[in-house]
Amino acid sequence: MIRCIIVDDEPHAIELLSMHIEQTGFLELVGTATSPVKALQLAFEQKVEVVFLDVQMPEMSGIEFIQLLNGRCKVILVTAYKDYAIQGFDHDVIDYLLKPVTFARFLKSTRKLLDLQKDNHGPDNDYIFVNAHEKGKLLRINIADIIYVEGQKQYVCFLTREGNKHLSRLPLKELESRLPTDKFIRVHKSFVLAVQYITMIHYNAVYLAHTTAVIPIGSSYREAFMNRMKDKIY
Repeated sequence: MIRCIIVDDEPHAIELLSMHIEQTGFLELVGTATSPVKALQLAFEQKVEVVFLDVQMPEMSGIEFIQLLNGRCKVILVTAYKDYAIQGFDHDVIDYLLKPVTFARFLKSTRKLLDLQKDNHGPDNDYIFVNAHEKGKLLRINIADIIYVEGQKQYVCFLTREGNKHLSRLPLKELESRLPTDKFIRVHKSFVLAVQYITMIHYNAVYLAHTTAVIPIGSSYREAFMNRMKDKIY
């Protein structure tokens, strides 16, 4: 989860952004403040990763607030005024949202945060976010929990060790390129497996822990799969 706070002197603006944050599934709202002075304390105490920040406030401007943050966390400006856009981007803000902020525009902005995380941590991070089957939702899935991923026409289905199945519109080929190559392997045109969950290989089938599913080994994938597993065969 990405820890965030909202700083705005208008309570109704805080309420709207709070609703948007609740809907995203990958943001955790750890505090709100109508006072930028109190918000600075929050930012330092709560290990905040991103601030949704109004520009015009009585005690200090959003730009002054950013300067006091001194790069401690990312900032997304939220304001009714277009005039501060250039000044905001000069201070490396992630995005500039104009009030009233629609959920679609909010989601587009916060996706940039996920892209930054991917750039900073790469595909070997311990979790991923996927576009869920339900429109507008991004779902966090821990890498260690994925048993296998199955391609199903327009979707892929993640099976986790808790027995949960999650659908996503992400193509299987693209997903495979994002998963850690030392932890996963393609065994069939429709299946990518987590190596750690393999319990048995029987002819052209793979058996996995935490599931009764029997995964076929495709003929074009068998050689690469067995070469991958040869160091484990005695």
